Amino acid sequence: MYECARVFTIVNYCKETIWPGVTPGDNFNGGGFELKSGQSVVFQAPVGWSGRIWGRTGCKFDKSGTGSCQTADCGNTLKCQASGKTPASLAEFTLSNVDYYDVSLVDGFNLPIAVKPMNGQGNCSSAGCDKDLRQTCPSELAVKGGNGKVIGCRSACDVFNTDEYCCRGTYGNPVICQPTFYSKKFKDACPTAYSYAYDDPTSIFTCSASDYVVTFCSS
Repeated sequence: MYECARVFTIVNYCKETIWPGVTPGDNFNGGGFELKSGQSVVFQAPVGWSGRIWGRTGCKFDKSGTGSCQTADCGNTLKCQASGKTPASLAEFTLSNVDYYDVSLVDGFNLPIAVKPMNGQGNCSSAGCDKDLRQTCPSELAVKGGNGKVIGCRSACDVFNTDEYCCRGTYGNPVICQPTFYSKKFKDACPTAYSYAYDDPTSIFTCSASDYVVTFCSS
């Protein structure tokens, strides 16, 4: 079967400018770029690419691309070489004969994000979290900006750092590590997103020879 590159269209439906980050980002403008409200941008990634896409908010960068973001910062640079700081809603992809993709809230939530496959074969369901969990975030998980507004919602693993919430140690398998009060809140709001590490059956999707639309704030 002929393997061609996949086309990724990244769309910002948020009211604010965002700065998507991508790792590895060689095919995505070097790993980061500005995307104003209502704008979209198109990239191609080769079969074999495995990576993540996320949105950053409240960024300020100088002309050389040095600066910082309020959420999901990747180390003071516009073009990300590293993953975004938690909390960050992630779209994850592994491109092969059959592509695997998911939206993960395991690292917390900072923006509504969704993945929609286009013209593919197979299951090819949409994945994601269209709801804005910042509005319903439990106070113990909330990250607030300078104005007191909630700008992100951390994962319970990130906040409490226990084996139970992080699915490690004696909890390091799917039988023992079950959904928790907090992961259920994420799951109820966003049934097709990963809410904790072993959420696999309902959260990972497959599609063949597909292009992808990644949207922020699409609802």
